[in-house]
Amino acid sequence: MLDPVDRPSAGLTVRCTRVLLSPWSRLSLLVLLLACAGTAVLVYEPQRFVSAGWPQLSGGAAVVLFAAAYGVCTAAFVPRPLLNLAAGALFGTQLGLPAAIAGTVLGAGIAFGLGRFLGQDALRPLLRGRWLTAADGQLSRHGFRSMMAVRLFPGIPFVAANYCAAVSKMGWPPFLLATGIGCVPNTAAYVIAGSEAGSPTSPAFLLAMGFIVLTGAGAGVLAWYKRHRLRPASPAPAEATEARVPEPVA
Repeated sequence: MLDPVDRPSAGLTVRCTRVLLSPWSRLSLLVLLLACAGTAVLVYEPQRFVSAGWPQLSGGAAVVLFAAAYGVCTAAFVPRPLLNLAAGALFGTQLGLPAAIAGTVLGAGIAFGLGRFLGQDALRPLLRGRWLTAADGQLSRHGFRSMMAVRLFPGIPFVAANYCAAVSKMGWPPFLLATGIGCVPNTAAYVIAGSEAGSPTSPAFLLAMGFIVLTGAGAGVLAWYKRHRLRPASPAPAEATEARVPEPVA
């Protein structure tokens, strides 16, 4: 005789698998990962190892290791300006800039992948409101140029832009390409400032800091302009919109 099939056990396995792979379970895993990453940054302060406990390596191996550490730290909420300054201080402009750009693209790709595979299905149905709908439509239809503008004008936090793009329908190639190109000016300014930190009165340091201040001010003006345009218009008074009924002639 054939052994009876354990159907209840198989059905329970299928149900558990569906629950674990459901959009809300994956979103909960994403929130847990981000909370652990943020807690690890606060407790261990990995940015201090870049300057205090950096391995004694040189050449290409040091650049590759720094770029990998940069990407992981960026995905874990370590501020990019600190890492860019460290890249300039450790490697100078020629090697520090490629390392910082590679780390930026790697960190953005990690955050984009986490948001796309763990959070998109659960968060897209929750997109409500004028601002969220407009941002999602802009990123979904004009992904490359929208992300390029976000990277060129650092008004939106780097990590927030990554996860907003992941929830939208933007593809991988335009996101990574726009990130790699758009981050160059601001990243270069911080790397130059880090490499010239020992001589704060040098022209290169002053130009880099001036560029950082100007781009920050420009991002603030642009954010205010966009907010003003997206502000909903105040509704007209009810009595002004109602049609006037002519009075009967006596």
